[in-house]
Amino acid sequence: MTTLPRNLRFSVRCVALLAAVGLSLPAFAQTPSAPGAQRPKVGLVLSGGGARGAAHLGVLKVLEELRVPVDVVVGTSAGAIVGAAYASGMPLRAIEKEMSGLRTASLFRDVAREDLPLRRKEDDGVDFIGPEVGLGPNGVQLPKGAISGVSLEAVLRRLTARQRSANFDQLPIRFRAIAADVSTSEMVVLDHGSLSDAVRASMALPAAVNPVQLEGRLLVDGGVVRNLPVDVARSLGADIIIAVNIGTPLLARKEIVSLLSVADQMVRILTAKNVNQSLSELTPRDVLLTPDLGTVATADFDRLPEAVAAGERSAREAAEVLSRLALDERGYARLVDTRRVAEQAAVGRIDEVRVVGAINVEPAVVLAAMESRAGEHFDTEVADRDLKRIYGRGDFEHVSYRVVDEPGTGRVLTVDVAEKAWGPHYLRFGLGLSTDFEGNAYFNALLSHRWTWLNRLGGEWRNDVQIGRTERLRSEWYQPLSEAQRWFVSGWGDYRRDPFDLYQEGRRFARLKVTKSLVGVDVGAPLGTAGEVRFGLVRGRASFGTEVAPLLVSDLPSDSVGGLSLQLRFDELDSVRFPRFGYAASVKWQRSLGALGATSVYTKLGVDLRAAYSLGRHTLRASLTGAGAVGADKELPAHELSQLGGFLQLSGYHTGEFVGRGMRFGRLIYTYQLRQGGLLEGAFVGVSAESGRIGDAVSGPDKAASRRGNAIFLGVDTPVGPFYLGYGRASANAQAVYLYLGQP
Repeated sequence: MTTLPRNLRFSVRCVALLAAVGLSLPAFAQTPSAPGAQRPKVGLVLSGGGARGAAHLGVLKVLEELRVPVDVVVGTSAGAIVGAAYASGMPLRAIEKEMSGLRTASLFRDVAREDLPLRRKEDDGVDFIGPEVGLGPNGVQLPKGAISGVSLEAVLRRLTARQRSANFDQLPIRFRAIAADVSTSEMVVLDHGSLSDAVRASMALPAAVNPVQLEGRLLVDGGVVRNLPVDVARSLGADIIIAVNIGTPLLARKEIVSLLSVADQMVRILTAKNVNQSLSELTPRDVLLTPDLGTVATADFDRLPEAVAAGERSAREAAEVLSRLALDERGYARLVDTRRVAEQAAVGRIDEVRVVGAINVEPAVVLAAMESRAGEHFDTEVADRDLKRIYGRGDFEHVSYRVVDEPGTGRVLTVDVAEKAWGPHYLRFGLGLSTDFEGNAYFNALLSHRWTWLNRLGGEWRNDVQIGRTERLRSEWYQPLSEAQRWFVSGWGDYRRDPFDLYQEGRRFARLKVTKSLVGVDVGAPLGTAGEVRFGLVRGRASFGTEVAPLLVSDLPSDSVGGLSLQLRFDELDSVRFPRFGYAASVKWQRSLGALGATSVYTKLGVDLRAAYSLGRHTLRASLTGAGAVGADKELPAHELSQLGGFLQLSGYHTGEFVGRGMRFGRLIYTYQLRQGGLLEGAFVGVSAESGRIGDAVSGPDKAASRRGNAIFLGVDTPVGPFYLGYGRASANAQAVYLYLGQP
């Protein structure tokens, strides 16, 4: 064997040593941008966390600035939203612009109140507690979630509009969304189908958002099984993981106050456990980013810019490590060019519109309610409005659409509907409470039942039972007259007993009750979703009785009732509990006729006008209400009495302290929103200025005087209804403290 010279042997050892060291260096120490070098595959793992997920946008912004390539994206829940949009080829700037319009109030409400038909809006004025429940063969059934996600799905469709392939491996960047099968507790890795459906399933937070049915599975938020899916990215061939853990901190004890918060805490506990497991799977080659999101909560969609900034800061702090993965400018530009996807061209003309999934509901009725028509060009905004309008009818737990090309048919817009599993019998419960802390306490308890789709045109039977201060039993059959439902007939019966307290010098000396037993039939027409006009005939009887009365109260009247009515109503308020925008108006004309059996002949006109306007957290609300006789007949019978007095109805006076045959009342209320809500509307402080007049009063020394009242109050929207604590002071130095649960 030939012996090498000493200096040559030394050189060989040095080369061997350098080669060994080079082989042991981490992959990111290579220079993948160099010609012929093979760079490692980079997997981006984006965790869930609601609104905190906007931090992912900040991270992506820095990765693009540093020219870090991303080969695989795996996301859970909020991470799936950002990941799907980015992987489908949507520019980061466009994603951020689309998400900047998200607001907590809009996402946590399936549809705006303006999309509800007037019949559904009427329920807002009733003191209902909690959601509508079903009544079936197995007893009472509850919805699967607090919201359906109709508004959210419209956003997801816009974010994933660049999808060209149902195979997620064929997207510009390979993508996976993580969900959980609620029936088996298994992790489900979604790798094909509609991106928007996959993301919707990945973020279906249990108890808050309805689960999603996909390919026979019932799917919920993937955070409960894999909130930081490092292993999934690794299985797709990622050599190096960039994991972004936005965290889902546990709720504090004081924050656990409801069924939803308890369910939310359980999800957080499960999430924290599986995140710890995923963190243990990271290697020294991987990069972990943990943005400091401070007090930004999962439902704080109004604070998305703060979350974006937090993600950007976190990525910049790791810029030195991340830059080792960077490509040179030319290489990164080529990569971006290969992944660029243009906005999808307009779908064009729709050849057919069809409804799929209806069982009890007549599909023709759904089609008649849509603006999208066969033969017209498809418009995504119109289609989204159609879905909200269809969902707002109250028949479905889920609605969505798809556009596909069918051989021999052409382009088909298919509306997929899922009828409520807890219908067609629905129950709602209500409760109203109030006290002025001076011995005047009232309550009303209500049970309401609806039986829908009794025939193919959408006939509905509704029954309401109320006990308490006002006792009432009402039944109505509502029957549309065509599939378009442009006309209807309503037959109804109404039995009620209302109290009338008589006061003198601020002291109650008698309590009467007027009992009305009425039946009627109305013919009417809906005016879009905003209004309604009705013309009706009514017959019945009205009588007075006493509960507490001195001998002076005697000879109480009893009248037969019969007449005609014409009513026009509009309601465009965004809320009845704490309105911030819009208006509502009601005008009702009644003519009592002897020919229809009435004891008294008269004409009555009632008017109710309300409006609200807001600037930021400041809101001004105004209302005008009046009722009285018009025309030649100047006097109304006793059973047409009006009342004033009580919280926000001449604050400072007792509830119903002033009674008479004619009434005029006006009110201005200013509120400041202390706290914004998610599913609820938040908390408010407010003040009011009120003025009213009872004409021809039957009690009080000053029978026709104008009176004023003022109030200051705290109002909070709660799961059991609006809650008020207020103080009122009246023009006669009367004052009272009020506690209210329900609509004042």
